[in-house]
Amino acid sequence: MWGAVAFSPMTVTKTGVLLVQLGTPDSAGVGDVRRYLDEFLSDRRVLDLPGPLRWLLLKTVILPFRPRRSAEAYEKIWTERGSPLLIHTEELAEAVSARLDSAHVVEVGMRYQNPSISSVVEKLVGSGVDRIVVVPLFPQYSSAATGSAVEEVLRVVGERWNVPAIVTVGDFFADPGFVSATTEIAKPLLDDFAADHVLFSYHGLPESHIRKGDTTGDWCLSPGCCDRMTTANRFCYRAQCHATTRALADRLGLAEGSYSTTFQSRLAGQKWIEPYTDVVLPELYESGVRRVALLTPSFTADCLETIEEIGIRGRAQWEELGGEDLLLIPCVNSHPTWADAVARMIGERVGSPAR
Repeated sequence: MWGAVAFSPMTVTKTGVLLVQLGTPDSAGVGDVRRYLDEFLSDRRVLDLPGPLRWLLLKTVILPFRPRRSAEAYEKIWTERGSPLLIHTEELAEAVSARLDSAHVVEVGMRYQNPSISSVVEKLVGSGVDRIVVVPLFPQYSSAATGSAVEEVLRVVGERWNVPAIVTVGDFFADPGFVSATTEIAKPLLDDFAADHVLFSYHGLPESHIRKGDTTGDWCLSPGCCDRMTTANRFCYRAQCHATTRALADRLGLAEGSYSTTFQSRLAGQKWIEPYTDVVLPELYESGVRRVALLTPSFTADCLETIEEIGIRGRAQWEELGGEDLLLIPCVNSHPTWADAVARMIGERVGSPAR
């Protein structure tokens, strides 16, 4: 007869931390951009179309034309050190590592292209970690970003014979540290700029993505659905964006009517969540706004969508309209308060205090 067997909790001697961003091409060259877009848009969580239709759209409509245009945009933001997204995230990794004890190893992985999640997991496991804390650096949850990143980590880890423990840091759309870091960056700039209006511009998503995340089937995209967070919209990207806006507007002391929430970076062919940033800008000008400031709080690191889409193209659009000035507020990047927040969120998940 079997006797009772007592099991002791596993003693964790080393923890790997994987900071995940969406991705970046290896260079601003057309070939590297094409490879990046091919991998990115082949993801069923990004283009949520039947496989054959997704392949046809990508290979016959998008890839023959978009890589050259995107490469021109990347060329405008590329630095001597490479991709701004990768640079800022590596700097964040260094700052977070400095805030954790020596039992933590912090690395950066990209969902698409390099450094790949697969190569970073291999590096972490090779360094002897017992568990991996995955930190998708997307404040608001979306299946296309957070969901895809976590799925890829689990796929990669699941292929191993010895599978380390996996802990995931979830969305942080109203996390006090994220809100504080954004506020500390934005407030002095806004005070100096004296904006007539403040736009909170978030990356867009197709409406179909929003509806798929609604477990009730009738809450999302209904009147007032994003006015408050409920169990029905717990994983709704649009609702979380509006919650981020409310948290930041409160901390920044913005008066009602002096700010609004918009969405950028849409693709043709599907209806995306509204209102669109590039459509709202002319409306603001017509209403008498001449000085507009933009925050992009769905991004934690400045990248193509912030620097080029808003800082260059958005500014050009505003100037063509006759606007006086447009201010782009930097992302949290590797700001000390943000690094503190990331270290804290990691510690809360695994019970290991920061230094």
